Amino acid sequence: RSAQLHRTTKGIAVIDALHSLCTLALSPGYILPEISEETEIAITDGRHPVIEKALSSPFIPNDTLLDCKDNHLMIITGPNMSGKSTYIRQVAVLVILAQMGSFIPAQRARIGIVDKIFTRIGAHDEISKGQSTFMVEMSETAGILNNLSNRSLIILDEIGRGTSTYDGLSLAWAIAEYLDKNKVRTLFATHFHELTALAEDSPGVRNYNVAVKEWNDEVVFLHKIIPGGTDESYGIYVAKIASIPKEVIDRSRQILLRL
Repeated sequence: RSAQLHRTTKGIAVIDALHSLCTLALSPGYILPEISEETEIAITDGRHPVIEKALSSPFIPNDTLLDCKDNHLMIITGPNMSGKSTYIRQVAVLVILAQMGSFIPAQRARIGIVDKIFTRIGAHDEISKGQSTFMVEMSETAGILNNLSNRSLIILDEIGRGTSTYDGLSLAWAIAEYLDKNKVRTLFATHFHELTALAEDSPGVRNYNVAVKEWNDEVVFLHKIIPGGTDESYGIYVAKIASIPKEVIDRSRQILLRL
């Protein structure tokens, strides 16, 4: 009876998947996105569907506007721990959900069809293959640049940080220019604040940063994506809250001032 069993279990699986999508559709704060033949991805008050479930505090929603004309490359700067990575992954997840027919957590959404989503996230090596962390990073980036189309969505989280500052910055800059020239919808999170200068020469590049509030030697991450660049990363503050010894933190601040 294996053929009948397969048919039965396939039917149950389809019902289970549809029931899950139906449950999501009835969830508060989920809306039906509009799927468009255009290239614009316009999301109002989008939220990460997984992260918001894990948080004890309210999730801070954010807007997104990408297209292949005037808003194709978002350069996103801002502090460590502020939410850059969550934001760029959130956009990719919402696009996937929308294109598979699901409702999504947002106030409004218009999704221009995406053929492929490319990501370059995190840091890991392949020592069994003799590949360093940076080699893996460059191999993954090469895979993106050699296979993208004008319908793709690209998510880049820190390009070029696995090598020297000038090498890394030069590569990140050239990669950003290449994506700009090809008008591919891209979210590019980076600590290379110099990349914000690209917006001065190209009308399709937009600078965004994650808002913070400084108060009594403390930093409050507001997790809100706002227009404009920033040249602050607050790396020493993150080291402090990670419990790096005070002597090291104080010395780091002295060295930072000298640099």
